[in-house]
Amino acid sequence: MVNPRSKSRDSRQTIEGGLFDHPKYYDVVFGTTSNAEFKFLLGCVERHNGRAVRRVFEPACGSGRLLVKFAERGYEVRGCDLNSRAVDYCNARLRRKGLAASVVVSDIEHFRLPVPADAAFNLISSFQHLLTESSAERHLRSMEASLASGGIYVVGVQLIPSRGARTQMERWSGRRGQLFVASRMWTKRILARRREEVCGLTSDVITPRVRAQIREELTLRTYTARQMDALLRRVPGFECVATYDFTYDLKSPIVVGSDTQDVVYVLRKI
Repeated sequence: MVNPRSKSRDSRQTIEGGLFDHPKYYDVVFGTTSNAEFKFLLGCVERHNGRAVRRVFEPACGSGRLLVKFAERGYEVRGCDLNSRAVDYCNARLRRKGLAASVVVSDIEHFRLPVPADAAFNLISSFQHLLTESSAERHLRSMEASLASGGIYVVGVQLIPSRGARTQMERWSGRRGQLFVASRMWTKRILARRREEVCGLTSDVITPRVRAQIREELTLRTYTARQMDALLRRVPGFECVATYDFTYDLKSPIVVGSDTQDVVYVLRKI
């Protein structure tokens, strides 16, 4: 919802809520990489899964842009998200395509699927919204319990490098018809003892009639490569079978080191 009485210094209107409260805008921003991400996930399923894949699950699925692609290919899909607006948006797009509305409102710590999935994924670091070690471990144990043996969980994480320069700002943009959305996220401060990174996020929404902005602040849990390895060791039901970076190039797996920042871990249930 746009609040016409609230304007920024450059006369842009302010949109109430955050980007995740507006799944259409979220979908426009991140939809530009959906094809590459989907191709990568299909490749991970073919290369790393230890079983045939029919059921796919995405925790913190947002607008469901990737779930829909799997559903259109004939996979049985399930998803969950804490944001009810995102869940409604995702289920509506599934229904429009004649597909089952299979996304529910749930956190990503305590869920259990009625039938185990064969593969699962979360590529955009939503895992790091879990701000404590115990929450992160509960999430991974819930994922382990929700996957069939041999199933994979593909999860993206942004690490804090212990050497070398660190990227502290990211930009995304996308266009759909006459709607253009551009987002910028940057590090405001890092609370080292709490292992928290406080980020600013602005999203400019532009149409022929409206120029508005969403402003918000996000807090993410930080991980070094060693801290992530230590967390994974506490969930022995998973083995890490491959690591990639955010270029999603299956031909170029990476070795995670002290200077690594963006990592996609492919975890397989033993």
